[in-house]
Amino acid sequence: MTTTVGTRSPVHPPRLSLADHAPDVYRAMATLSAVAGAGLEAPLVELVKLRASQINHCAFCVDMHSREALAAGESTSRIVQLSAWRESRHFYSERELAALELTEAVTVLTDGFVPDEAWAVAAAAFDEAELAQLVAAITVINAWNRFAVTTRMVPAGRP
Repeated sequence: MTTTVGTRSPVHPPRLSLADHAPDVYRAMATLSAVAGAGLEAPLVELVKLRASQINHCAFCVDMHSREALAAGESTSRIVQLSAWRESRHFYSERELAALELTEAVTVLTDGFVPDEAWAVAAAAFDEAELAQLVAAITVINAWNRFAVTTRMVPAGRP
């Protein structure tokens, strides 16, 4: 582990830039990101991106999506409570709760499958086209998280 005392160097410096070394992949991901989640409420999509990023320990994406959610008018309370959404259900709509449950199920595939219960809750809250977009948004943020965590992208919000 690399640490530097008395400076603002990250504990784990970035490894490489995906944009610089795999620009076609980066552009394709950016294009996919732009369309994934289309037709869904922007605040809901930001909550999904933020929750998946929390689960995946992606500091870069947690920072970015927290900032984007705040800029889009999301409340600080809902962002702060997101990591404990099951215990803070009153902060979120039934639709958002369904999306968060599906986000966790898709992000943590410990049993190899998305549980039928999580799917049923989401299917009751979203029509099929919306559900397809929700699955796409969850999948895309998980891919971004893996790129960012693997390459150790540094959050922009670092002091």
